[in-house]
Amino acid sequence: MIKPLDETIAVREGEELNKEKIAAFLSNHVPEAPSGHLDIRQFASGHSNLTYLLQIDQWQAVLRRPPFGPLPPRAHDMKREYQFLSMIHPYYSLAPKPIAYTDDESIIGREFFIMERKAGIVLDTSFPEEIKYKAEMGKRISELMVDYLVTLHEIDYEQTKLLQLTKPDHFMERQVSGWIKRYKRAQTEEIPNVDRVINYLESNIPQQTDKTIIHYDYKLNNAMFTSDFSDMVGLFDWEMSTVGDPLADLAVAMSYWIQEDDNDTLKYGLGHPPVTVKDGFFTREEFIQRYAEKSKRDVSSIAYYLTFAYFKLAVIGQQIYYRYHQGQTRDKRFANFNVLVQNMIQEANKSM
Repeated sequence: MIKPLDETIAVREGEELNKEKIAAFLSNHVPEAPSGHLDIRQFASGHSNLTYLLQIDQWQAVLRRPPFGPLPPRAHDMKREYQFLSMIHPYYSLAPKPIAYTDDESIIGREFFIMERKAGIVLDTSFPEEIKYKAEMGKRISELMVDYLVTLHEIDYEQTKLLQLTKPDHFMERQVSGWIKRYKRAQTEEIPNVDRVINYLESNIPQQTDKTIIHYDYKLNNAMFTSDFSDMVGLFDWEMSTVGDPLADLAVAMSYWIQEDDNDTLKYGLGHPPVTVKDGFFTREEFIQRYAEKSKRDVSSIAYYLTFAYFKLAVIGQQIYYRYHQGQTRDKRFANFNVLVQNMIQEANKSM
């Protein structure tokens, strides 16, 4: 048996896949997959779509599928993510190369796709034990995160086929309306100030001045780095990616970017704080300033976008908590997500 990689775990109870059917799918649709014993592990991170490591001898690939249980309308669209990766990968090598997609639900009960397995280090709440952290590492990682976001936003989307999947005009109007509707569909309790935040978002939508490719879930634990942190080698979770307002992308990144002097509700909302609280990492202000300098964009309206980003994060948490509240998932990580939602609404309120 091949030793499992550190970032994977045994498949969680209730989230198992049919190994025989997946092996048959690989044999029929993935010519580069060798024959032999298929080992399936699960990536521990992530709270929405489920991601698995497939391994046969030394060959590896990644399988991505929606969560179990009923899904919100238009959410967890594996076909769209697969198509988006197919269109962006030739222009942005950090995006994993997609390998195969199927909507045949007889295999695992849902549609799914398979993509390349990239090699590197993904950071979340700690550095690997063998790495002695130095402040210059945090500075370099921060610079890479900014610079590759700018690089993504510099791609001429009109040279791709992404307009087949996206509607860039009136982006924020549709986003604000759509995320408010998602929140109301998944609401389980009354939260103070949520109506105030909603009213603010609806009444202060900025005029759209730019359209770019956006990742829209750009955060540290979706990025992969070389072992010496000299470069970034992967960017994952393209489910929400589209062509839209680049400042919305920047703000979403900042809603995840925690700094040392943040309050405890932000720092400990998901357990241990991310490594960005360490000395050397950029503050949000430094991140935004470098983005403005590199991209030459006016970021004076970022407060509105950050309010929206915290609200969007609250809605994502609410949708996850709704599945747990309704008994559609037994994953105990989600039991207190209602508190996370409350915290994000308060952060949105404070950033107005």
